[in-house]
Amino acid sequence: MESAPDTQLFRDVFNASPIGIAVENLDGEPLFVNPAFCSMLGFSEEELRRKHCFDFSPPDDAERDWALFQQLRAGSIDHYQLEKRYFRRDGSLVWGRLSISLLTSRSSPLVLAMVEDITDKKNLELERNRKEEALRVGEERFRLAQSAACIGTFEWNIRTGVNTWTPELEAMYGLPAGGFGGTQTTFENLVHPDDRARVIELVDRSLKTGQSTKGEWRVVWPDGSVHWIAGRWQAFMDESGEPLRVIGVNVDVTQHNLAEQELARANERLQLAIESGSVGGWDFDIKTGKNMWFGKAHAQLGMTPDETSGSLEEFWVRVHKDDRERLEHALRIAKDRSEDFAAEFRVVWRDGTIHWLRSRGRYRYAANGKPERMLGISVDITQSKQVEQALRESEQRFRLATQAGKMYSFDWNVTTGAVLRSPEHAKILGVTEPLRFTHQQFLDQMHPDDRQKLAATIAGLTPENPTAVVTYRMLSSDGALVWLRSSGRAFFDGQGRMLRVIGMVADVTDLKRAEEALLGINRRLIEAQEQERSRIGRELHDDINQKVALLAVNLQTLKQDLPAFKKRTGRQIVEICERVANLGSDIQALSHRLHSSKLEYLGLEAAAASFCKEFSMGQNAETTFHSENIPKEISADAALCLFRVLQEALQNAAKHSGVKRFEVWLKGNLNEIQLTVHDSGVGFDAERVMNEHGLGLTSMRERLKLVGGQLSIDSKLVSGTTIHARVPLSPKVKSAGADG
Repeated sequence: MESAPDTQLFRDVFNASPIGIAVENLDGEPLFVNPAFCSMLGFSEEELRRKHCFDFSPPDDAERDWALFQQLRAGSIDHYQLEKRYFRRDGSLVWGRLSISLLTSRSSPLVLAMVEDITDKKNLELERNRKEEALRVGEERFRLAQSAACIGTFEWNIRTGVNTWTPELEAMYGLPAGGFGGTQTTFENLVHPDDRARVIELVDRSLKTGQSTKGEWRVVWPDGSVHWIAGRWQAFMDESGEPLRVIGVNVDVTQHNLAEQELARANERLQLAIESGSVGGWDFDIKTGKNMWFGKAHAQLGMTPDETSGSLEEFWVRVHKDDRERLEHALRIAKDRSEDFAAEFRVVWRDGTIHWLRSRGRYRYAANGKPERMLGISVDITQSKQVEQALRESEQRFRLATQAGKMYSFDWNVTTGAVLRSPEHAKILGVTEPLRFTHQQFLDQMHPDDRQKLAATIAGLTPENPTAVVTYRMLSSDGALVWLRSSGRAFFDGQGRMLRVIGMVADVTDLKRAEEALLGINRRLIEAQEQERSRIGRELHDDINQKVALLAVNLQTLKQDLPAFKKRTGRQIVEICERVANLGSDIQALSHRLHSSKLEYLGLEAAAASFCKEFSMGQNAETTFHSENIPKEISADAALCLFRVLQEALQNAAKHSGVKRFEVWLKGNLNEIQLTVHDSGVGFDAERVMNEHGLGLTSMRERLKLVGGQLSIDSKLVSGTTIHARVPLSPKVKSAGADG
């Protein structure tokens, strides 16, 4: 059992301790507390003894403390220590360092709790941590700002030669973090060779003056790309004026410089466009009333820059009086609605001429929403307006022409099969005909004999030959046949597929009727001509030629019966006999030309060969005749037509070619007979001669029309002439003519 002095000593130490002490039971209830503990928490001893030890702490701290206290009670640990907060009586918090130990005694175990007040120390620690965190956050923010703004910093220690770069600066020069060599020479080698000397000079100057210095230079990255850097730095000196260190920043201005270069190029392109075109512009300061004109703005108003001050009033004086109100309204709407404005208007020059301008522009507004500037450009569209006017007049004339000339237009969408016709078609095909219908409906109304011809014409359209003309018959709404001539142009895609055909259709019914009438007259004239030629030929052959032959016989008899005539008289009789014989041959040849009995009895091939032979003898020329695949059955009209064309072609060649050698080909195939007459003479302008309608060519052309044939001529100066005649094997005299 303890003595009284020992107990009193313990109490004196307990009460005098500057550290708060509490003796608790295993339930955490205070049994004894010393004055230091009461002072720390602001409670009296009696008040503390009525509370649980964990009533003084915030929940988080009390929960952590209680968990350790439970381990102490269970015997897992015999002491523990922690820092925790305590509530004072006034509600404020203090920090304490708690040390818990388990006391064993002969009676029940007790808990000794000692609490050291560390509030001031903890506050200093927390403040230091807060400042360190703030510094860390500030540094991180600065680093992020550097990275975002493409800013890097450096510090160059002049005495040691070490140049320290931030990672952001290294990245700016195309280097990885830690990749910079750390010397000024390494930096200089990274600078573009063309800028290096200038940068070294700037650095040397700053080391001598200690003044803040700035500059721009290019750097070459390891990958060879070029970047722009803007730098600012300052050297710091010692007491003797010698540089100690240099601190500075670099900024990557590559994008900025590229943007400036692009802006400069754009401005240059704009200026070139303005100077090369008919573009004028203005920049009107609404506050000052000053108006700056540029480009062709002066010329668009018929003035030179020296003739005007560029005022707004000068502009409005030039605007056509009929357009001023409309232009003012467009500007007012744009200003009130903060929209771009666009307008077309006329201006009147000093010489009285009228010109058209197209203007676009916008207002610029101050912070208070009031307009302060108006900018815009104008383009002279006088020429396009004149073209538009001419186009409208042309369209009107075209419409009048279609109405007067019985024509209409069409647009065929090949992909969909839809055909759109202009309204004029109703006067030609009937008022009940629709404007839009299908291509199949169009074919259904066409004369059956003409459908194949139309299909062949369409099939012949290609990207290289997109136009064609075809004549056909259509059934009008009243049941009558109408002759139409269609001129069209096809459009193709990149693969050569036909997409669309547009064109004009003309009513040529009256023309066809006139052609039919003319063909009938020509037929009758040619038939009458052939009959007269046959009659004359027979009379020459049967009467005149026989009389000349009898005269020749009589002269020969006279010569034989009068041997005593003088030699001179005999020679004269011989000459007369020769002349009479030649006259007989000429009459016989003329008879054959007028009427070939060989053509009638032996056919075209034999008659043509015989005529070529007789022609060679009569013209003292060489005529080569070739024939191939000539059918036996040829209509008399076709045979006579080709025979007459052969006669006319050879006569023309003998008369105009200047040569004595000719070639004739007569060929047949499944569909037609072809006659070709060629010479290698002087040639002629075939187009001009065809247009002059010479009698020989007209005769050949008209004869061929009557049998459905065609005539073409190939001739060039000094290159000879070739006549081509083609006649169908089973000719039908069609009123369609040569193009039908």
